[in-house]
Amino acid sequence: MTSEQIAAWRRERYNATVSHVERLHSDLMILRVRPDFPRPNYIAGQYCALGLGFWESRVEGCQLEPHKIEDESKVVRRSYSISSSILDSAGKLRDMIEDDWIEFYIVLVRENPDGRVPALTPRLFNLDAGDRLIMGEKIVGHFTAECVKPTDNVVLLSTGTGEAPHNAIVWELLRRGHQGRILNACCVRYAKDLGYSGIHSTIMEHHENYSYLGLTTREPGAVRKVYLQDLVSSGELEDNLRADLDPANTHVFLCGNPKMIGVPVKNKETGIREYPSSIGLIELLERRGFLVDQPAAKIKGNIHFEEYW
Repeated sequence: MTSEQIAAWRRERYNATVSHVERLHSDLMILRVRPDFPRPNYIAGQYCALGLGFWESRVEGCQLEPHKIEDESKVVRRSYSISSSILDSAGKLRDMIEDDWIEFYIVLVRENPDGRVPALTPRLFNLDAGDRLIMGEKIVGHFTAECVKPTDNVVLLSTGTGEAPHNAIVWELLRRGHQGRILNACCVRYAKDLGYSGIHSTIMEHHENYSYLGLTTREPGAVRKVYLQDLVSSGELEDNLRADLDPANTHVFLCGNPKMIGVPVKNKETGIREYPSSIGLIELLERRGFLVDQPAAKIKGNIHFEEYW
């Protein structure tokens, strides 16, 4: 593999440029990507693919990748939900429709517990403004707020970078002048992993119907661990929402750790929907009268989920 080969592969396969990188810490970043083609229209909550060639270098400190000659000219792609910083540099609601770039919120996967070597994020974290990469030309997904009425209450619950589509949905709701209450809660290990917390604080100052709640599970000195399931079962979620968790007028959006979401699966023998062994938010909410989306059965509920991991 020569430098001339690498240059040729980049010219042939890359179709976008990094316009901005904000490294929140060593393992977390906000990445903005400007495609060579006209930026596709999209709905807040959707996702598209990013990709890089196996020939690109990886950041240090990640699970070692076995070298395979046959992989050198290949590319690795992964889908990422589109995020939003919501506000512009003046603290006003940004005009995302006019942006020619798309924002992503990405965590560095240093190793996978199942032994699979992470191929993309160790390469993405080596990028700087001006570097080239692949961005998918199709933006898709059903995890959107199109079903939300102006007076509905909206609850957005996420873990880690699962917050990304919720940021875009918050922007969309504020842009529409949403009248109902909005609660956006994100659970992370450490406070430094709440990459958008300053923005959410500013939004709360200017929008009385908006609340943001950052939860940590490993922060030194924290009084207690609080998980999203705890919020629902204890009633704290309603205290922060300042409204009842009423399925008649509330939509709940879930994105992040599958164990947190707890998607039920139909038993092939009995045909009965079964929840996972550990209690997830879907089970807790359905006990309260909510109904999860069931795309296969074409059932649209008021619990919407995106399994980010």
